Amino acid sequence: MEGKKEITIYDIARKLDVSTATVSRALNNSKSISEKTRKKINEAARDLGYRHNNFAKNLRKQKSHTIGVIIHELVSSFTTSVLGGIEKVTTEAGYDMIIAHSSEQMEKEVKNANNLFHKRVDGIIASLAFNTDNLDHFMPFVDKDIPLVFFDRVEDSFQSTKVIIDNYKGGYEATNHLIQQGCKNIAIVTGPQLRNVYKRRFSGYRDALLDAGLKFREDFVIINELDYQSGIEAAKQILKLNPIPEGVFVTNDLTAASFIKAIKDMGKCVPEDIAVVGFNNDNISLIIEPELTTVNYNGFLMGEVAATQLINHLLGKTDVSQLSTIIVHSELIIRKSSLKSGRRKQSTI
Repeated sequence: MEGKKEITIYDIARKLDVSTATVSRALNNSKSISEKTRKKINEAARDLGYRHNNFAKNLRKQKSHTIGVIIHELVSSFTTSVLGGIEKVTTEAGYDMIIAHSSEQMEKEVKNANNLFHKRVDGIIASLAFNTDNLDHFMPFVDKDIPLVFFDRVEDSFQSTKVIIDNYKGGYEATNHLIQQGCKNIAIVTGPQLRNVYKRRFSGYRDALLDAGLKFREDFVIINELDYQSGIEAAKQILKLNPIPEGVFVTNDLTAASFIKAIKDMGKCVPEDIAVVGFNNDNISLIIEPELTTVNYNGFLMGEVAATQLINHLLGKTDVSQLSTIIVHSELIIRKSSLKSGRRKQSTI
């Protein structure tokens, strides 16, 4: 069955017995058309179900008024928050958003970038996959002066604006908190060191140990994919260590939650036997028992900042191609999972 015919300015002109030029000018709010006529034409357009042909208009201007967003996954509350922040800014600026996710695979990220390039997006906001080892797939955007802004997972050497948190500080504070709880042997469960976020959280962990005069042990470092199953496997590995760590810093809340569940299923108590600190303050940190101590940062704000930088570039107010790093605030939220002293009050540092 054929769909309804698309209403055009010719239909509006016929209905009102005016020229198509008058309709076009009125719909584009031209001051050459009286307020009374503009109102009459806009009401007729609305009654008939007319839709502005933004595609044709943008094609003439060689602008799509569309922003491409490449994210590494869709399941976390952090990612959802970031997208909310981006959407708020882009919508207010009159831009649409195309979302593509890499499922933590560089191969898919490359395809996403290529697809968005050929869709003629006006700019890109991206967070890199686990295994992305070069950014060649973003060079076509650079060559065409299409602006790029990276957030959270970034490549330090790439010439572009980046919006991140101080991951080193987050890792240091998380580990130092465990030390203050009396933990002497502290393990870390983290992601591939190719990514800035995990590399810096690890550096913060290691330096906190060394600054406290504690031994850094390579066998206390577990690197995995940081998904739900990874937490279970990490729990098995932790219990084979000698000595068994009194504290574990897990650099992702989902993995930390599955780690806690697995440790408890294996007969250990959290935090009495093993204190646990996570990272991201995802919703699951409040669902798991005990509630998870974690590093919190505002994903919505990160999305707003990234999108604002890109939109301002498109408006000629800034230049995101210049190397610039914007740091979003983070803080450690202390909950029951790490309090070996038995305190129950939630706090932040």
